[in-house]
Amino acid sequence: MNRAQNLKRLKSRKKPWDIVIIGGGASGIGSAIDAASRGYKTLLLEKYDFAKGTSSRSTKLVHGGVRYLQNGDISLVIEALRERGIMRKNAPHLVQDLSFVIPSYDWWNSPFYGLGLKVYDMMAGKLGLGPSTLLDREETLDLIPNVKKKGLRGGVIYHDGQFDDARMAVSMAQTAENHGATLLNYFSVEGLIKDESEMITGVTAKDELNGKTYTIEAKVVINATGVFSDSVIQMDQPGTPARIRPSQGIHLVLEGSFLDGKHAIMVPQTTDGRVLFAVPWNDYVVVGTTDTAIDSIDFEPKPLEEEIDFVLENASAYMSRMPKREDVLSVFSGLRPLAASNNDSESTKEVSRHHKVMVSTSGLLSILGGKWTTYRKIAEDTINTAITVGGLPERKCSTELLPIHGYDYNADWSDPMHAYGTDAEKIRELSFGNDSLSEAFYISPNMIHWACAEEMAVTLEDVLARRHRGLFLNAKETLRIAPVVAQLMAEFLNKDEQWVSEQIHAFEEVASAYLIP
Repeated sequence: MNRAQNLKRLKSRKKPWDIVIIGGGASGIGSAIDAASRGYKTLLLEKYDFAKGTSSRSTKLVHGGVRYLQNGDISLVIEALRERGIMRKNAPHLVQDLSFVIPSYDWWNSPFYGLGLKVYDMMAGKLGLGPSTLLDREETLDLIPNVKKKGLRGGVIYHDGQFDDARMAVSMAQTAENHGATLLNYFSVEGLIKDESEMITGVTAKDELNGKTYTIEAKVVINATGVFSDSVIQMDQPGTPARIRPSQGIHLVLEGSFLDGKHAIMVPQTTDGRVLFAVPWNDYVVVGTTDTAIDSIDFEPKPLEEEIDFVLENASAYMSRMPKREDVLSVFSGLRPLAASNNDSESTKEVSRHHKVMVSTSGLLSILGGKWTTYRKIAEDTINTAITVGGLPERKCSTELLPIHGYDYNADWSDPMHAYGTDAEKIRELSFGNDSLSEAFYISPNMIHWACAEEMAVTLEDVLARRHRGLFLNAKETLRIAPVVAQLMAEFLNKDEQWVSEQIHAFEEVASAYLIP
């Protein structure tokens, strides 16, 4: 992907686009893949960077949602399990099977969860990742040796999927472009254009890098801005009641030794009734998540003290080595774009994760709710609706069998570059160097160059938070190498020392929210 080339494609287009998508997260990029692969002229505009918001801040799980089964949301679980299998099949370099162990400290827990997970397996059908099994005490300790031993009776093992969310988003953006879509980051939509009959005919947008504005015509405009959906809906029809009920979730990242194994722990009942995960990820452990209803929406949400205490307290109840604040290497927060229900008293953990595609009287399509695992189905439903709204020629969705960029069935997950898939060898063959800049995680000059040249990385944060996941893994170490990475980017992008200084300062400001004081 090359931003300058994509900008030229935008400028040179004289006819209206078939579809303009606002928002570069999972739903937006997924919709761009679907639309472009059907042959529609597609433009995606993202105000910041791809997956800058919620789509880079998940628990890194591709799952049906065991707790949705507990809530009785059967249709969502069936849909998510099916999409989990499709995602695993279409992106084997990005999605892998992960075993989860539920430790049991009561005699009835294992049979209870064992029965429920057999239903979970049955729902997955042919796209299942493996059968769930009851474990005795010794088997449980063999799989998760650092679990709290006192009172342990046994456990249950089941299978779900794991992925790198931001790397998935970047690969999806490349997939969309491979099929003819035009994508631009740092390009904000400032307003909606309407004709005499008040129907939407396009957008006005601004290139955030140089301030230039554009009038862009489109047959259909799709609002895929997640937690910011209401702001676009207000552009269309001021005074519309809020459609999004945001919820914040945080995750703490610890050294891998806190789990000491390749299996995840799932805690089925925390003090607030949610499930809690401790998941191995890139030689670290991600522990989360919380579910806190919030009123204000920020692109850099900050963890609340009570959320940090909640995760540490509940994790400590199940780990023999109890994590403390000083053990946390990074903390990241994300906002869930939950579709608002009519029940104001309903807690956010009870709000359905089903997605909705809403069409306004002026023709704006808005994607509300949904979850990462079902991004492909969300996109299919959205583009099917767009065909009707925009009067586009009927074409069937083909994404169920569409490989994601870099597809590599034989990806070696012990290789820190496995997420690049078939691009990994191309990166290693570059001439800038394969030696890592850090001992805490692998990041090479070649990877930094590739991010700038092929993945549309514009800022230091783009590279260290999303093209590489350093900020999410170990914030302090990422801050240490930031000046070196900024200098390398300046060479690749032909920037001066003032740019380097500005980027380091901006990154330090963002990274401060990932550190626990």
